[in-house]
Amino acid sequence: METFAARLAEVRRVRLMTQGELANAAGVSAATITRLENVVDTLPHVGTVKRLAAALDVNPAWLLWGEEAPTLMGKLAA
Repeated sequence: METFAARLAEVRRVRLMTQGELANAAGVSAATITRLENVVDTLPHVGTVKRLAAALDVNPAWLLWGEEAPTLMGKLAA
């Protein structure tokens, strides 16, 4: 998975969550989830990434950058 959008959509599906369920769990709108999964060049605010990562039980840096995560983004998980 090369993009944030692809990682977000894939992990949501693996967790058997609808966009609405993820939106509720992360405290964002369903429209936000739809936009983030469909607009490849869009990145959310850091707070949104933290909420999405927590709701999906994944590392925020992985969600943003996949396996190529810069080391300084490990601070997001704290």
